[in-house]
Amino acid sequence: MKTPAAPGPNSDAVVLTKGTGLGTFGGVYTPSILTILGVIMYLRFGWVVGNVGLLGSLAIVTLANAITFLTSLSICTIATDRVVRTGGAYYMISRSLGIEAGGAVGVPLYFAQAISVALYTIGFAESVVGVFPNLNQQYVAFVTTVAVAILALTSASLAIRAQYFIMAAIAISLVCFIFGPTLPTVEVALWTSDREPFWGVFAVFFPAVTGIMAGVNLSGDLADPVRSIPKGTLAATITGYIIYMILPLLFAFKANPDALINDTSIMETLSLWSPAILMGIWGATLSSAIGSILGAPRVLQALARDGVLPNWMRFVGKGRGADDEPRIGTWVTLVVALGAVALNDLDLIAPVLSMFFLTTYLVLNVVALIEGFLQSPSFRPSFRVNWIWSLLGGVGCLAVMFLIDSVATVVAAVLVLGLYFWLQRRELETAWGDVRRGLWMALLRAGLYQIGNDDPKNWRPNLLVMSGAPNRRWALIQLANDLTHNRGIVTICSVLPRGSRGDEQRASVEQLLRDYLYKRNVQALVRVVTAADPFVGAHQLVEAYGLGKLVPNTVVLGSSENQERRSQYCELIRKIHEGERSLIVLRDGARDGSDDGENGGDRPDEIPTFGRRERIDIWWGGLQNNGGLMVLLAYLLRTDLKWQRARIVLKLMVPNDAAAEAAQGNLDTLVGQLRMDLESQILIGGDRAFPEVLHESSAGADLVMLGLASPMADYFDTPEAYADYYSKFQRNTADLPTTLFVLAAPKFDFSKVLVDQ
Repeated sequence: MKTPAAPGPNSDAVVLTKGTGLGTFGGVYTPSILTILGVIMYLRFGWVVGNVGLLGSLAIVTLANAITFLTSLSICTIATDRVVRTGGAYYMISRSLGIEAGGAVGVPLYFAQAISVALYTIGFAESVVGVFPNLNQQYVAFVTTVAVAILALTSASLAIRAQYFIMAAIAISLVCFIFGPTLPTVEVALWTSDREPFWGVFAVFFPAVTGIMAGVNLSGDLADPVRSIPKGTLAATITGYIIYMILPLLFAFKANPDALINDTSIMETLSLWSPAILMGIWGATLSSAIGSILGAPRVLQALARDGVLPNWMRFVGKGRGADDEPRIGTWVTLVVALGAVALNDLDLIAPVLSMFFLTTYLVLNVVALIEGFLQSPSFRPSFRVNWIWSLLGGVGCLAVMFLIDSVATVVAAVLVLGLYFWLQRRELETAWGDVRRGLWMALLRAGLYQIGNDDPKNWRPNLLVMSGAPNRRWALIQLANDLTHNRGIVTICSVLPRGSRGDEQRASVEQLLRDYLYKRNVQALVRVVTAADPFVGAHQLVEAYGLGKLVPNTVVLGSSENQERRSQYCELIRKIHEGERSLIVLRDGARDGSDDGENGGDRPDEIPTFGRRERIDIWWGGLQNNGGLMVLLAYLLRTDLKWQRARIVLKLMVPNDAAAEAAQGNLDTLVGQLRMDLESQILIGGDRAFPEVLHESSAGADLVMLGLASPMADYFDTPEAYADYYSKFQRNTADLPTTLFVLAAPKFDFSKVLVDQ
């Protein structure tokens, strides 16, 4: 059973209460730019310039901002196509790629936001200890982390209003730095390669440009997120890029590389008024920490309300007050942040955050790429960019992740995929649609137009199973599933009697069949038709079912032993053969009753037996037609786990010893050509009839395969002649283990599938 996602504000069927009404400047631009111009700028940007030189730092800034800018375009595209509610990036991804992909990225995103709190409070503590060296840096970071959490819990609106004063302090600090003094005997280093590696420095710097998520994470609190997110995000991105391109020039021309690397407070030394830098550092780090402590709990709240988190964590999704504040989520985030503070290493935390944010950026670009490429009618963003830019953004994210740390990239991929498959196994149901159906439709369309006529080298059974009610014909479905094991296509069919049953009831029966198959972990399509006669309905399915060139190439029937309907059954076999479809008739060795042939027979609801699945006997009549198809079917069965121990034995009956010697040589040559680990057995009939040899030799098999004669052969000059043949065939094969009667499609050379021509 699928587990429904928990109801709540993120359910698209739920009407949200009005948010706090934050605008573009206060709700998106200000928190984003304050996070961009944060701890990395004040405490690590001089170190960046000192390690890679002026040109290297400009390259890092440009590359990092290019990725951020392209991702911003993708975010703007998604945000202007739908209302973005609580959860920010998680909400965008889950509503486009599904809850599994959203959760797989949303969980790492939450931890990235929560750990960001530690990044900023450690940066704050590092600066404070520089002024007051008697203080313990880790204790200061702990106290600061608790303080910003309490501020977020007691007055989120006060924390947001404080951002304007902090922005003013940062502006003053930058002015003081621009007009500050220059160290004596400065030598400008344009490029250095003998210090820290370029990509290691990039990893430390990259969190500086991840501030675009600060505004997105407050999406549920914006008065008009569709309008505010694009404007505020792009404005903050461009502003940050301009400032970060100017600062390397100032660092390079004001101080030597050694001073930039060794002195984390170099901006104070180079400032016109050093306390202004301290105010800027403290304000930027605290505002960034507040932004993260406000954003992370909202992501966690959205994850809990959508049922992504385990059931015992549903309480995290609760909100309080008119603004639905995530109080419990804030306490949880505080615990995570304090754990990161315990590491007390800014340079260790920054690369980890880079990997988490790059993963989120990558998936956001993929979302915009797929939406833009598919051009679904429902995708109508007011801010539209070409999907090529999203592709470039995604490729850039992936490339940079590998260049920073290939091992960490693989670990991140394993983590995200592990979360994805875990959520997929939980089978969460959602109240919203996503882009995956459109993606599969596009791939299906492309595939259908590329499919030509059957190619022997790529042949696989596309099975049309006339099972009727699956609980009564489970042997047929089990056989089809074993033959394809999720690599071929299986369609389970049923014919309802025409009369009072309308389209609504037919659809209801189809859904019941799908549910029955789903519970038994069988992937198959379902088709139900109505007809006055079951054989007429079966013929209609064979004749009309399919799409373009994608039509069933093999029909699976249950054996009919009902003499009264024998002629109709054999007429269906003839029509299947004339329709150039292969035919498999399953006769269950466990049966002792008879069928009427409707929908493949009429046997009680019991599990059929294929014995121990250890031996398959193929009664050989040559590689062409039936022989080739039987070998293929046996090979496909053995690739299924339940049949992997099965021996495949080719059996051939000859009249005498002289014929046996020649036949053995031919079979041995054939077995070598087929490369399938087959066995061969020559049986000398002598005076015995074939049925006697058949029963004696195959009594211990788990599955027996026999070829059927073509109903279009010249010696079957009337329908009655073929019906008589089939009746005799049934009598001669009675009391065998489970048996397949195989009739290969005409005009298709199965030998080309098996042997290189």
